[in-house]
Amino acid sequence: MSNIWIKNPLAILAKDADNGIVISDNKIVELVSQNSEPKLKINEIFDASNSVVLPGLINTHHHFYQTLTRAYPDALNKELFPWLKTLYNVWEHLDSEMIYYSTKLALCELLLTGCTTASDHHYVFSKDLENAIDIQFDVVNELGVRAVLTRGSMSLGQKDGGLPPQSVVQNEKDILEDSIRLIKKYHDNTIGAMNQLALAPCSPFSVSTELMKESAKLAKDYDICLHTHLAETIDEENFCLKKFGMRTVDYLEHTDWLNNKTWLAHGIHFNDDEIKRLGKANVGISHCPTSNMMLASGICRSLELENAGVKIGLGVDGSASNDGSNMILEARMAMYLQRLKYGSSKITHQKALSWATKGSASLFNRDDIGEIEVGKQADLALFKLDEIQFSGSHDPLAALLLCGATKANAVMVNGKWKVKDSKLIDVDLDELIFNHTKQAKRLFFKANNK
Repeated sequence: MSNIWIKNPLAILAKDADNGIVISDNKIVELVSQNSEPKLKINEIFDASNSVVLPGLINTHHHFYQTLTRAYPDALNKELFPWLKTLYNVWEHLDSEMIYYSTKLALCELLLTGCTTASDHHYVFSKDLENAIDIQFDVVNELGVRAVLTRGSMSLGQKDGGLPPQSVVQNEKDILEDSIRLIKKYHDNTIGAMNQLALAPCSPFSVSTELMKESAKLAKDYDICLHTHLAETIDEENFCLKKFGMRTVDYLEHTDWLNNKTWLAHGIHFNDDEIKRLGKANVGISHCPTSNMMLASGICRSLELENAGVKIGLGVDGSASNDGSNMILEARMAMYLQRLKYGSSKITHQKALSWATKGSASLFNRDDIGEIEVGKQADLALFKLDEIQFSGSHDPLAALLLCGATKANAVMVNGKWKVKDSKLIDVDLDELIFNHTKQAKRLFFKANNK
């Protein structure tokens, strides 16, 4: 068994590891304190003297397929509901080839920015795309990244009072049967799992109450997590009041979702009482700062939520409401957006980095990733401060966010290097971009030549 010493880091987000860490197989097996040497026999040394070492960043909310519709002309400068209505008419034309390349590009983009575990929320299942999650898991395993994919769903179309067109909604019986199939085929509950699945009805405005309740029952039966969009905009709050006669958190409780296996995307428009209830249930929130700014949705009440007992992590959200999949930049955006609400002294760079690592891991109810500690999985992101924007910086850890790091120098997932010298080891990036661009053009053509 080979022991790798990540030696003498410029800075490291860990205690008592000033002279680095030792990796054996797929785990962290030793922290090396300042002026010390490893106790274990070392087979390989990685010189980290010019690198800031972080736990692998963890993305808790994304829509990989949306990389095909970045900066889409008809969707520009709109708030959430009109933005969605515009893009649903494009996304109904997705096919399996588009899902393959959008998933691969999104995951590679995330890897290059220090992300080692990614969640995706796929909920568009047209008649030609019933195997979308299978395709995504194929890509995940091809790349060797860690993933928590979700079986999303939409069952409430416009004719039933929902937001999406009928072309992208599914029969609820089919949704539930496919959910069970995917759980049995892919979900791994063991420590160090590479493949996990969660159930993710898209939102209160696109699924029925019955589907929400049945999804919660399935999740409990199979001991898996639940995920959905909630309280992203005031429009959504008003929709719930009109459609169900209750606010979003009341609806969450009504459908048996108010528990510690649930994590919510956005979670912006909660009142004080709702925050207490969410905290008591130990619900998780995926804060998506760039998306919230892009769609002018509002600012998540992160500190009040966290102080009440809510778990806080970060998500880049879909690449059509962020237009990028950059996890280290998302941590920077979280720090700055939350400082607008709480002030500079309360939202430190350490706080933002903790949301992107340990906090995000907690949303998946996982304690085997998100930290640099003995026994944790060997998922690491290393950043060099050798670009022009870092010149003159003094605190390396703070400089990552304050000076604006955009890419990792090296990334390890499950004890294996996936990025070195800021390049993907096993992927021809030029070829991937060519094929992904081709699929984006195909989608645009199909959507505009119905």
